Amino acid sequence: MSIPPGSAPTRVRRTRFVGRALTCTVFALAGLLFYVSAHAARGTDLRTDNSLLRLSDVIRQRSAQNQQAQAQLADLQVRSQELTEQRGQSPAEAARLGELQQGAALAPLQGPGLTVTLNDAPPNATARIPGVPEPGVNDLVIHQQDIQAVVNALWRGGAEGIQVMDQRLISTSAVRCVGNTLLLQGRVYSPPYVIKAVGKADGLRSAVDADPTIRNYLQYVQAYGLGWKVQESGDLAVPGYSGTVDLRSATGQ
Repeated sequence: MSIPPGSAPTRVRRTRFVGRALTCTVFALAGLLFYVSAHAARGTDLRTDNSLLRLSDVIRQRSAQNQQAQAQLADLQVRSQELTEQRGQSPAEAARLGELQQGAALAPLQGPGLTVTLNDAPPNATARIPGVPEPGVNDLVIHQQDIQAVVNALWRGGAEGIQVMDQRLISTSAVRCVGNTLLLQGRVYSPPYVIKAVGKADGLRSAVDADPTIRNYLQYVQAYGLGWKVQESGDLAVPGYSGTVDLRSATGQ
């Protein structure tokens, strides 16, 4: 089949025209993008804009706000208790209310107990035992598993109530670590981490000594100087929980 005269050159011209138009469009869009970026940055480096808060700053800001909210809630709880007492209760009602408050960790608790303190190793710590490799960064700091192991061991040892830092633990409490800080019930803490438990001290200490995760942690204590301190007390006090309770109901199987 023959090609009509002039058809091929026409297609070539059209192809070149379309290519030039696309090239111009791309350059125009690129110029617009550069203009918008420069206008938004206003001469600053978008990657190092000091107005942007780091995640750690946001967490600490929220922690301070949560601390204020918890203080207000504690005041309201005290006021509510005062109003309840003014209304009057029968001895049976008062006793039942006290049992419920103790079971929910809402009432202060006092008695014999144990205090466990964990702390990071010194920043310049080196191996203290011959043959042990020099520590890495993760070998010198407290991890979530270390704190959780102590809490779990104290519960197994018969703790009636546990306080981590300045907060009482309840059934929905979760120990979380963000970097080298502890995040507990909306607030942030730095080491040393202090854990208090009210209960029979001998049972609590036996459970702590028998925990395999704690035993592994104690090897790092000896090797690199991580902090570890256990103190028995004949009269230890832990506060009642003063935060919000998210769990509405639960059923046992």
